[in-house]
Amino acid sequence: MSWTAWLIVFIIIQIVHGLGTWKIYKAAGRQAWEAFAPIYNAVILMKIINRPIWWTILLFLPVVNLIMFIVVWVEILRSFRYNRLIDTILGVVTLGFYIYYINYTQPLNYKEDRSLTPESTAGEWTSSILFAVVAATIVHTYVMQPFIIPTPSLEKTLMTGDFLFVSKFHYGPRFPMTTVAAPMVHDTIPVMGVKSYLARPQLPYLRLPGFTDVERNDIVVFNYPTDTINSFPYNDGEYHYKPIDKKSNYVKRCVGIPGDTLSIIDGKVHINGKPLELPDRAKIQYSYVAEMSGGQFSRDELIEEYDITDEVQQGKDPQTGEPAIYFSAASQEALSKLEQNGRIKQATRFDYDENITRGGLRLGKYFPYTGLEMNGYDNMSPFLIPAAGMTVDITARNIAYFRRIIEVYEGSEMDTFNRVDLQGNDVLLNGKPLTSYTFKQNYYWLMGDNRHNSEDSRVWGYVPETHVVGKPVFVWMSVNQNRSFPDSIRWERLFTTVNGSGTPQSYLVYFLVVLIAYFVGMKIYKRRKAKKK
Repeated sequence: MSWTAWLIVFIIIQIVHGLGTWKIYKAAGRQAWEAFAPIYNAVILMKIINRPIWWTILLFLPVVNLIMFIVVWVEILRSFRYNRLIDTILGVVTLGFYIYYINYTQPLNYKEDRSLTPESTAGEWTSSILFAVVAATIVHTYVMQPFIIPTPSLEKTLMTGDFLFVSKFHYGPRFPMTTVAAPMVHDTIPVMGVKSYLARPQLPYLRLPGFTDVERNDIVVFNYPTDTINSFPYNDGEYHYKPIDKKSNYVKRCVGIPGDTLSIIDGKVHINGKPLELPDRAKIQYSYVAEMSGGQFSRDELIEEYDITDEVQQGKDPQTGEPAIYFSAASQEALSKLEQNGRIKQATRFDYDENITRGGLRLGKYFPYTGLEMNGYDNMSPFLIPAAGMTVDITARNIAYFRRIIEVYEGSEMDTFNRVDLQGNDVLLNGKPLTSYTFKQNYYWLMGDNRHNSEDSRVWGYVPETHVVGKPVFVWMSVNQNRSFPDSIRWERLFTTVNGSGTPQSYLVYFLVVLIAYFVGMKIYKRRKAKKK
């Protein structure tokens, strides 16, 4: 929906609210017209129900407001002495329209000095739970969100089983575009296994200013641009439209920012013709093949003793025919240790691209899918990463790079209003010749540090700014899924920062000290408060 459509919806809601509450406003000593005045009516309503005026803000925060509406309906009923359980139930199940019945047919005895303390234990628990959900939803949606690393695409930089806190403030909190959704869950309600949202109505993209822009080498959480699966990591094989903010959450390293010209040469990322300089915490891994010299390996030995990341296969060297071992993901440091201990001879990086080439052309697996550029995981021809406001010439040769941007990311995610066609060497946009295009937003190129075991921009292309979720800042828990508890806990990774230089340092001890100090302080405060009474 456009902002104009949302303005019309907003006006309709104000009229509906006014018609259902104007007598209630009068019974509370206010004027009837105040029930119809946009925003002002919410401020006055907070005074009527004896709640803080800042609650008005919560009524306009997407997702949070769904919970707040329920709270306000119940508060209105209680302010006019409708405290029975049946009143509360009717207020909620009728989506507030029970208030219409009260407004027009029942006596309105306003309780101005109403106590805000619940009159029963059940009421106290209900209020506590509702406000806890509201607070958690605000933090989860606009401030900080927990994530878990499910795949090894960033090993060993971030590890499978790392639990992250992701800051929404670094790049600016993005308002939810999906306005009707269950709080604090993503695309699926746990246990029930059903969709957690309604695809319509949707808000246009809106993001508050952040502390910083996405910078080169940042690790970024984002919504997977081409996601159509039912829920990550499960796929029922069918196409599903998913709103931007409900697409699966991925985490990769940003290696290219708007305005860069990026290429990949022999597995190395180049920016504007120069090799990308990676931070010292980036642990780049590739696939290798090595001739064995120290007998057979066990999986546990390779993972625990030599720090090999994942799949290992034993067979023959494709070049020499000698017994060899294939590491699908390993760092140069791990291989050097194997060589020094005499377990393998010199390892050679596996030519990933050559082994997936058929007849001199790619199979359309790698962006931009034409097969003409000979792009792959280890080699990509130079191409531009668009920036907002940048104008580029459009030709039949380069349109494949920008087609999805023009049709989808800058058209419409639900109803594709733009259509790009090729007629010979001519490019048409919605039936008209397209010779140049000015981009409306920034785009990024994201890749996993585990270069040969990462589905990333090399497969699905650019990541639009609208899809950026936040920046991982903290690992608060890390679990090795190959071990049993308590050995499964990676204690050295608990409460470590994601960014920075050098070996990550655990702040677990400091956290525990602060936590203990907090509980001791609260206990002392409560005792002193009790003595004063």
